[in-house]
Amino acid sequence: MGAEASDQIKYLSERIPATFVLAGVDVEGTGLFAGRRGGQIASRYTLIPTSPFRHKTEEQRGSWRSLVATLEESLRLRAHRPGTLLNLSSYLHDRTSGMIGSLSHLVREAALDALLDGSERITKASLERVDLDESAEQQNIPRARRRRRRGTKHVA
Repeated sequence: MGAEASDQIKYLSERIPATFVLAGVDVEGTGLFAGRRGGQIASRYTLIPTSPFRHKTEEQRGSWRSLVATLEESLRLRAHRPGTLLNLSSYLHDRTSGMIGSLSHLVREAALDALLDGSERITKASLERVDLDESAEQQNIPRARRRRRRGTKHVA
């Protein structure tokens, strides 16, 4: 992480009476906490590692379903049937490997497609047509290959 960004984080945290929540991927490996500047930042923040949502126990599945339900409630598609995504929660977990970012991308892209094609609803078929981020697609290589063979969109 650059010195300018470190200085900006330090400046804001010293001058604004607020609680800051910073999020990032592989924060430990970026050098954010290295050196003199990094040491000052490290003394102001607590690192809270996260991981994908698990789906083995009923409690874990319930947490995932709660996330899916919350996401579905935010949809404003005229013809979308409430509960559709909730009923597909296991499929959504398999497809995204429990990653919130992948889930958000999947639902957002399906919603945009639903607006563009005029259907204004999300179905399993419309979700299947969405290409996900590379990490999620790597978890589901057979599914990604099937979609590509059917001629769906793919960005190299």
